[in-house]
Amino acid sequence: MKLNPICWLAPLALAAGMAAAQAEDAAPDATTLDTVVATVNGVDITAGEIALMRAQLPQQYQSLPPAALYDGLVQQAISQELLAQTVTDIGRTAELALENENRVLRANIAMGKTAEAAVTDEALKKAYDAEYGSAEPTTEYHAAHILVESEDEAKDIKAQIDGGADFAALAKEHSKDPTGNNGGDLGWFGAGMMVPEFEQAVVALQPGAVSDPVQTQFGWHVVKLIETRDKPVPTLDEVRDELAGQIQQQAVEADLEALRAKATITEADGAKVKPDFLANPDFLTE
Repeated sequence: MKLNPICWLAPLALAAGMAAAQAEDAAPDATTLDTVVATVNGVDITAGEIALMRAQLPQQYQSLPPAALYDGLVQQAISQELLAQTVTDIGRTAELALENENRVLRANIAMGKTAEAAVTDEALKKAYDAEYGSAEPTTEYHAAHILVESEDEAKDIKAQIDGGADFAALAKEHSKDPTGNNGGDLGWFGAGMMVPEFEQAVVALQPGAVSDPVQTQFGWHVVKLIETRDKPVPTLDEVRDELAGQIQQQAVEADLEALRAKATITEADGAKVKPDFLANPDFLTE
């Protein structure tokens, strides 16, 4: 049976909070990660463990002051330790789970150190120059369209527009695309964001002009170019987070590749281990 940790904590935290509201200010805090907050049959529970428990609480508990949480967390840890001491054999599946968790934790620590060290001003500048150093401002387009199933329908709509009909009204009446409800407005987009036939039709128009029928994989379009604007090359500050993510990813991959190159790795072949066990729901209970 899996118990909800909130059920453990809520009544204890409530009691602790009421007590804390009546308490005087405590002495200056000299607590460290290894400060012992409780001992259960000779097993110490430390402040570091309690701090981790708080960090893992649901969001609604994160805003509570420490005084309202402390005793509840300590009592929860004591209860857990008492129960843990009654178990001498956790079983092979639980052992495997702990081994997996330990491996994932250590791997994440290693990746975090590599990623953090990789992002320097020099690395950011190099990445920026490589990606944006020779870039030029691009054009973005604000367009609208009316999507119909046949060329004849598209031609008829174009004729109505040429005769003075309102584009947005026709889009609301005839377009099969969800944008029809908004007069066919597609918002702003840049090169490569639309299918080639559609993009070519937009690029060939002058602002305010309406295209002849254009066929794409979606059907037949009548396209109106509303306006254009220049999109400047982004500054380093604007793409800092994006570049930092790329640098970190590359650093972790390079580090892992180097580790693999110097490691001795042996994998069981298919004759010894068949992947069928992954589909066996009883495998972990055997």
